[in-house]
Amino acid sequence: MLLVNSLFSWSDAPTQLRHAGWNGMHLADMAFPWFLLCVGVAVPLSAASAARRGVDNRVYALRIARRVLILLALGALLDTVGDGRLTLFSVGVLQTIALAYAVGVLLYGLRPNARLIVAAALLLAYWAAIRFIPAPGMEAGSFEGDRNLILHLNRNYLGQLGLWNVTRLIPTSALVLIGTAIGDMVGRVDLDKLRKGIRLIKFGLAMVVLGYLWSLDLPFNKWMWTPAYILFSAGTGALALGIFDLVIDVAGFRAWAFPLIVFGSNAILAYVLPIISKSLILKPLHIFIHGWVGVIPFIVFWWLALWLLYRCKLFLRV
Repeated sequence: MLLVNSLFSWSDAPTQLRHAGWNGMHLADMAFPWFLLCVGVAVPLSAASAARRGVDNRVYALRIARRVLILLALGALLDTVGDGRLTLFSVGVLQTIALAYAVGVLLYGLRPNARLIVAAALLLAYWAAIRFIPAPGMEAGSFEGDRNLILHLNRNYLGQLGLWNVTRLIPTSALVLIGTAIGDMVGRVDLDKLRKGIRLIKFGLAMVVLGYLWSLDLPFNKWMWTPAYILFSAGTGALALGIFDLVIDVAGFRAWAFPLIVFGSNAILAYVLPIISKSLILKPLHIFIHGWVGVIPFIVFWWLALWLLYRCKLFLRV
């Protein structure tokens, strides 16, 4: 996310580091859904940690509410800084994470298979609406950049209420729910690390295949968060987790991952601070990050800043 967000000029970036056009999917389009998937994976791990420490259910619920509110506030801050005007609410990146996380936590009491069924129902309902509900002046199933049901709802109804893009909470909530099921798999203590990694890879491959097959009917589309895009993102994310599990925990190759640990230990700061710095410091000074000459030093600077926080054991917890 930091790399993609640092490229001010998309034309200078390699194809896979630019967002795809209307339909299709590049590596850059995977960062946001992978983040959402990780949010879901963390839910069971957080719940298990709280249970081990004997945290009261009311206290745990308050922590969840605080986490949601902090993410909403940070999202409003980024919107305000970016737009130059006070924005109290929108459905931006952090707001989407906050609200989809809330859905995932509220439904975490269900068994893993039940959560996957709910996720499937959400994706099927979203797909059916796009494919079979006609908008005024459009035939059912229209899915072009300027002609589709979701855009019609945003322009004529949701946007007027300050809720542009709120429909994406349906598929993103499904993604977080899939992540909670993966998190249950990751947290199982009755499985050895090798079997756990293999299960993650099998689950990931199944999701990738389902996503590809669904894309034959409704294409991969990052802008509308189509079900195929959700499943493919979940699948590749599970595959990555499985491979990391085998490489790091089974084979014991850990040192190479340290740069990623530094970023991941303060993931929210790694997302928020560079955006704020570009809007409030670099932009007023007419300093623009252009090409690799600008992007690499920018990323190295923020890695070093996050490394100092890591060394001092200072972590932003939301």
